[in-house]
Amino acid sequence: MKVHFIGIGGIGLSGLARYLQNNGYTISGSDIKSTPITDELIQAGVTLTIPHSQSAIANQELVIHSAAIKKNNVELLQAAKNGIKTISRSEALKFILKDKKVYSVAGAHGKSTTSAILASLLPNSSAIIGAISKDFGSNVRIKDKNSLVFEADESDASFLNSNPYCAIVTNAELEHMEFYDYDESKFYQAYSDFINKAKVRVLYKDDPFLKSLAVDAIWLQREDIYDIDCVLQDELPYTRFKLKNYGEFEVYGFGEHIAIDASLAILAALQELPLEQVKQNLKNYKGIQKRFDIVYKDENIIIIDDYAHHPTEIYATINSTLTYAKLCGKDRVTAIWQPHKYSRTVNNLEGFKKCFKGCDELIILPVWAAGEDEIRIDFEKEFSEYNLTMADFIDGNRVYKNNQEIKRIDSGVILGLGAGDITYQLRGEL
Repeated sequence: MKVHFIGIGGIGLSGLARYLQNNGYTISGSDIKSTPITDELIQAGVTLTIPHSQSAIANQELVIHSAAIKKNNVELLQAAKNGIKTISRSEALKFILKDKKVYSVAGAHGKSTTSAILASLLPNSSAIIGAISKDFGSNVRIKDKNSLVFEADESDASFLNSNPYCAIVTNAELEHMEFYDYDESKFYQAYSDFINKAKVRVLYKDDPFLKSLAVDAIWLQREDIYDIDCVLQDELPYTRFKLKNYGEFEVYGFGEHIAIDASLAILAALQELPLEQVKQNLKNYKGIQKRFDIVYKDENIIIIDDYAHHPTEIYATINSTLTYAKLCGKDRVTAIWQPHKYSRTVNNLEGFKKCFKGCDELIILPVWAAGEDEIRIDFEKEFSEYNLTMADFIDGNRVYKNNQEIKRIDSGVILGLGAGDITYQLRGEL
């Protein structure tokens, strides 16, 4: 079957494309611009068109598009003209995952880390996750055709189509409320429906909504995790902790939130494997790209890339970074934040104003709009309590405004935060 993906450069859609390609489908795709993801897809034999063009639509039998694609996209219009069936990514999950034993991981925060850890714990399962696992060097792994670890997305309620055998939920914090018409009951009902679809449920009980559910589940609560200790191994961050009566574990990454994510993955994996095998497999997990990802290190500076783009995530990452800096003997932390979406920034502004506490300097880049219309935000006023610098872009440790270098950060830890192209700016790849 010939399938075309519009918006294939996104981590989610590219994962589905790779999965179908490895299962014998002929894949083509398009996106607005080239990225490392599109370059890798080309190397894997995918026919790509950049930017979008009606010429990309020829004899395909199905067109799948991301949620960001507008109805007037030239390829969607051409597909309709050619009589080719078009469906959203959310709808596509129904036929891609319909006959699989899916370990479906959802939550506002921590689902990529939890998914990647679970994929390492279940090495014989296939995986489609929303980040590049350093264990298997991709966001997709093809193993068992029946068992699959899947990172499920609540942003467009597509997790409802993920056919969960086991639903693992890290939390149900309000997020992506524009999709749910700012209706909390609609948002929570989607989570409830997702959880009730699963035969096995692993839920974090400290989340107020999850705790309120009257469902049969394997529950994890914060008090089940104890003796948490952040340590360095070969100058890399690890967290040691004890879980319930299962003994001690050690996982790549820093902080209480990492111990929670790992514990949820461990409880799910224990439904398949014995305890000692789970402990052994956890050693395979080496982190994921863009999650406390150490991209550069020398005797003077350390540059860390992190996908955190919500106040809760940023707060946890800041605290982990402060701990890491202290253990590494660095006395300065510079946070560089690229706000992601105007709607998220406005809706969570009070949380953002608090979550950077502890950093020595805050550098704010322009909002990564992700297709949204601009909303005026006075960042200099709202974040005036910080040692603040407004910048246009960075190149590694160099900071630019009006195409002029305004400063160079020569010491300490540089922490990049955001879900836009800051990941490439930190690496000097723009």
